[in-house]
Order: sequence, then structure tokens, then C-alpha cells
Amino acid sequence: MAELEDDMTKEDKNNIKICIAGGGTGGHLSIVKALALACRRLGIKCIYIGSTIGQDRAWFGEGSKDNRLFSKAYFLDSKPVVGRNIIIKLLNLLFILKASLRARKILKKENVTHVISVGGFSSAPASFGAFMYKCPLFLHEQNSILGQANGVLAKKALRIFSSFPLNVPDLIETSYPVKVEFFQSARVRTDIKTILFLGGSQGARAINNLALRLAPLLDSKGIKILHQTGKLEYEKIKDAYSDLGIKAEVFDFRSDMPDLMASSDFAISRSGASTLWELSANGLPALFVPYPYAAKNHQFFNAKFLESKNLALLYTESELAEKSEDSILEEIFNFPLKEVSEGLQGLIKSEGAEEIVEKMLDYKKV
Repeated sequence: MAELEDDMTKEDKNNIKICIAGGGTGGHLSIVKALALACRRLGIKCIYIGSTIGQDRAWFGEGSKDNRLFSKAYFLDSKPVVGRNIIIKLLNLLFILKASLRARKILKKENVTHVISVGGFSSAPASFGAFMYKCPLFLHEQNSILGQANGVLAKKALRIFSSFPLNVPDLIETSYPVKVEFFQSARVRTDIKTILFLGGSQGARAINNLALRLAPLLDSKGIKILHQTGKLEYEKIKDAYSDLGIKAEVFDFRSDMPDLMASSDFAISRSGASTLWELSANGLPALFVPYPYAAKNHQFFNAKFLESKNLALLYTESELAEKSEDSILEEIFNFPLKEVSEGLQGLIKSEGAEEIVEKMLDYKKV
């Protein structure tokens, strides 16, 4: 970051404006926020182009707490085409074409010099608008498999950023943008006193059921249980622990995830990219149970990346169903915690978002 400050004058920065595009889901939007925060820290102006549907407005629309990260936020009528029938696909492609023409006008009016797409159907208009405006386009792929939108755009993008070793041309591997709090509370684990079950804010029935299967054995060993159930099954799981006579810290959602991870010695979790890299930044070893219906089964391949380095345990839902509680816990408690915890922290560095922005700025609009 200091190198960028030395090389770029105030005038240089004033001539740069980045458009961050994409969203739809929390995973994509968290990358948008991380990149916008990096731009602010580096003194670079940026705008946002998202969609009128999905979570984009809630995150960055007028009145949202993060709206001020951007000099301007635009929301266009882009619509998804994946999984739609042929008629809906054609209609939605027309929406995207219309939105792309508007995005081109926005990029020109705002004097945008760089466009980065983080994926999702929200990214299409600004990305196609960048082609029309002849503006350098960059992609960020958060998962180990290219998403549908990024797969289409990959041939036209100048560079692709990812924290996974994607088999694509022009790939630049960077650290995943993770909040600094996960690094600040990182530690090396040496034994298991607390286990954290993570199903995400929406919950994961397979992880909830596994937690209840393992709870009696964990309780008998004096292991503390922290369990994020999601909203739908919160009451059911809370009552189930009560019926078992087990004291567990059960919650549907918590905003203090860095503290929760820091207080834990092992996690059992889905393997979305953000969660996987937050666990890595914190040095928290995990058993991953991928969501089986994720697009292109990307959660499985996310976890497989760590498992191939002997830095994670990985089981599909069907594999877990066939294993006994004793055998699952035997593998967990025989896992080399110290080596894994140190190895995870060695895979990721802080300031991943700044690294992406800096590498983008090596390329200028001509």
C-alpha cells in the first residue's frame, strides 16, 4: 500500500474512478464492500452499479449504512437468465441489453477508468457496458469454480482475480478480501475445548442434525458447543438441546463472528468462499459439509482446495450420514490442529482488497 502512495500523485488519483459491479447475494456484496473500503483507504473514487432486484439496494441504496462508500450508486433492471425457460431467458437478455446501454452512458458520464465485476447477474450490464465503452474490465471470482456470469465475461476481461488457482488465462492470485478483525483475533489451536457449528444465517439442516448427533458425546467430553442454527430451525434446535439436557450456546444469527471464531477451537461448517477464508484468516480448523445444491457444486471444490493441502476435513452430506458419531469425532480429535492452524494462516494475508485494487491500477484506460 505504501508503494502505491509513493508512486501515485494526488493528481493521478483524481484522474482515476473505479466502477464496482455485481451483487445479488451477500457473498458477492461483501466483496463489493471490501473493494469500496479499499478504494476509500487508498484515496480512489468509486461508483457502484448493481440491480434493482436482489440485495443490492439493501446494501448500498439510498439510506443504507454503506451508501456513502460510493460517490454514486446505480441500480439497473438486470435479471437472471440461469435456470429460466427459453422465453424468460430471451426476455431477460433484452433487459440486460437495455441495461448495458444505460451502463455505458453511466461509465462515460462518470469518466470511469476501470471496471471490476464481482459476479452475479447484477454484474452483466456494467461489464457489457465496459466493452462498449472500451474500458478495462477486471473480474473477481470468489469461488473455486467460475460462476456463470464470470464464465461468460472471462474471454473479454483484462485480468481475473481469485484466491483459488483457477484454470483460466490471465489469472492473478490474490488474498481473499477478509475483514481485519478475523486476522486480529487469530491464534494457533492446540486442543479442542469449544466447537462451533456454522450453517450460515439461513441455517443448514444437515449441520443442525449433525450437531444434535454429536452433542451427547461432546457434552460427555466437556466440550462447549456454539451453534448457529439459522432462523428457520432456531426454536426447534434450541428445544432439542433442552430435551437432551445439554447446555449449548444456540443462536440464529450473530454479528460478532470474529469473536465467535476466536473463542472456538474447531468448526463444522458449510464451505462458501467467505466463510472458508474467514476461518483460514483466524486459523480455525474445520470440517466442511458443502451445500450440495450450490451452483456447479462450488462449495465442494472450495473445501477440496483446503483438503488437498491437508488443511481441512471434508464430507458430503451423504458420506456423513453413513459414518458413526464415534468415527466422526475420532477424525476430528486426531486432526493435527497446530499444523493445520498455522497452515491456514499462511494461506491468506490481510489487505487482500487493497492488493486487488493496486493490481488493477497497473492498467490504464487508453
